[in-house]
Parts: sequence; structure tokens; C-alpha cells
Amino acid sequence: MDKIVVICGPTAVGKTEFAIETALDIDGEIVSCDSMQLYKYMDIGSAKPTAEEQAKVTHYLVDEIDPAESFSVVKYQAMAKSAISEIIAKGKIPVIAGGTGLYLNSLLYDMDFSTPPRNDDYRESLFREAEEKGPLTVYNRLVERDPEAASRIHPNNVKKVVRALEAAEYGSGVRDFATGPVPTEDYESILIGLARNREELYDRINRRVDILIDEGLVNEVRSLMEMGLNGDDISMKGIGYKEIIGYLKGEYDMDEAVRLIKRNTRHLAKRQMTWFRRYKDMKWFNISDYENEEECLGDILIWLKNRIKP
Repeated sequence: MDKIVVICGPTAVGKTEFAIETALDIDGEIVSCDSMQLYKYMDIGSAKPTAEEQAKVTHYLVDEIDPAESFSVVKYQAMAKSAISEIIAKGKIPVIAGGTGLYLNSLLYDMDFSTPPRNDDYRESLFREAEEKGPLTVYNRLVERDPEAASRIHPNNVKKVVRALEAAEYGSGVRDFATGPVPTEDYESILIGLARNREELYDRINRRVDILIDEGLVNEVRSLMEMGLNGDDISMKGIGYKEIIGYLKGEYDMDEAVRLIKRNTRHLAKRQMTWFRRYKDMKWFNISDYENEEECLGDILIWLKNRIKP
């Protein structure tokens, strides 16, 4: 069976560098699994691989979508699987790199998105229950059914709570892991998780945000807004973009915008680790345990080569 290598982990852990070096070593090409790096014109805030990095190894699903377009996991799955097939046809190994958990799920498991989850009677009963007994009643049901989804939704956002419950009950793509997702038979997946000690990771996040500001994130967001984009566009809801929009609209000063970006990025990293730790077949490498990154990379490549041999 064909094999793919997945390199995932929280934001700012170092996925880009490790994925490139891994792809170079195993004769692979990289498929991005990042919900922001897909978009054109959004280079700084998405921490997109630089032109020099992309020149080292062929990258797919980077700089491909206009930020004014709507995009979904359905489209991602189709594009990514097409890229994987193309790489395998070349006799190379696909290296999936990124931190968007739902996108990764769409590649690891058999998820049929052809029919959107919808059950009008069930949906109506939930709205009626929320109206009669209060939003918390319905939210508590979601906590039991899909705690991961519940952690991302405010209890008073009844519309989103109902949508998540409907997906959990009738959908095939966003169910709780406890329901036992079925691994795809399209290829064998080798999972590598990158981690760092929390203090080190948070320090890297804070420093990276400062770098993004210095590199011109504000001007990038201003330029996107001049193109007609605003906070209602999905692409502009990404961390870094939405906070700078608030700054440019005069809702708070620059120091507060930076504080919000750092805080929200740390929260994202925590959610990502919660998501990725649920993959039972993941081989974790804590970069903080090594003298340097090269030593960690060496261990990864030794471990990996024993698993990609025919």
C-alpha cells in the first residue's frame, strides 16, 4: 500500500522546517494542511513557507485560493487527495504538514462529505428545547456528545450549538473520535507529532507574533481590506487578521492588538494539542528534550525510515 507521512503539531512548534528537511531526506513533496496558507495574498499572518523554503521542496495547497472565495473541508479534501495522488504517481512520498485538525481528519479517515448533515425535525426540536428550557440545556447535550466541538462554541450561540449537535448525530465528517472513525484505505498513514515544553512553545509564539508585526502584518491586512475583504470573510477570521482588523477600525490600540494575537495563538496551540493527542498511532517527538533541532530531526528520520521501507 502507498504511504503518506504526516507531520503535525501546534502552531509555532516548527512544522515547516521539519517537514522540508524530512521531505528532502525521503524524496517527498509537501501537501499543506493549514487552513490559512491556502489563501493568496495572506503571506505574513499565515506564516506561509517563504519562497526560498518552497524552492527547496515542491509544495501543494499553498497560495491557491482567493481569500474572497468560500472554502471548506470538502474542497480541501478533494484538492489534497488529488495532490497526494499526483505525488505518488511521481514515485515520491507525500508529506502532509500542518496544524488544522479537521483537514487532517479528512485525509486520514473515510469521510463522505457529499451529503451535508441535515435533519430538519431534529434541528427544529433542538431550537424549541433551547427556547423553552434555555440555551444551556442544549449546550450540555453537546458537551456530552462532542466535547471537542463544545469547547469551541459559546453556550449562548444556539445556532452553532444546534449545527454541531446535528453534525454529531447525523454527519459523517465531524463526529467525536469515540464513535470510531474508519481509517481510509487509500494509503497507509505514518503520523509524527511535534511538541515542545509549554514555556518554550509560548515564548516561540510570542516572538513569532512580534516578527509578524515587524514584517508588515498591519499593511498586509490593510491591503486585503482595500481589496474589499472584511471581518465577515472566512479568510479574515484567522488569528492575526481579525485582531488587526479591530485595530484598523479603531476598536483598540496596537499594543492591545498584539496582546490579543498572542493570547489567541496560545489558546489555538492548546486546542491543537488536545486534538492531535487523540490520534492513537501518533509518534511524538518533544523537541525540547533534545540538545538542538538537528538531533531531534535525526531521531525522526531514523524512526521514519524503518516504516517507509517497502
